[in-house]
Amino acid sequence: MSKTFNKLVKVLSKKNLTISTMESCTGGYIVNSITNIAGSSNILKYSAITYSNEYKIAMGINPSIIDKYSVYSIETAQEMAINISNYSKSNIGIGITGKLNRKDESNNYGKDNEVFISIYYDNRFYNTQIIVDKKTRRQNKELIKNTIITKLEELFI
Repeated sequence: MSKTFNKLVKVLSKKNLTISTMESCTGGYIVNSITNIAGSSNILKYSAITYSNEYKIAMGINPSIIDKYSVYSIETAQEMAINISNYSKSNIGIGITGKLNRKDESNNYGKDNEVFISIYYDNRFYNTQIIVDKKTRRQNKELIKNTIITKLEELFI
């Protein structure tokens, strides 16, 4: 079942909380899903799609984290979450990195179907690692979106 950000947009808006995302493998799917909801402008501050290591680093990711743990790691997702939160001055930052059933010759680390999600809020990280085992990229992005919504609902609803 596909989840939506409807309830979260209302709750975060009432709590005067803002959100920003730094997405890699989802390519903007999460921010697009948020902006599909009326009232999302009350909570959404900023979003960055950082497909390449170059632009992750340009957005503040410490290169030594990528070198030590790889771009496909919870440590990189955490860096993405905190950096986008700090950059945009959002209460909540979401960082997503991983592979959607494909090899990456430039970053030959990690499993080809593993995604790392970090939500940064109130000086804490809420981390999730999932296996994306659906047939299409869109289905895998939907799985990631549902996982994020569930985690945010646990935190705020």
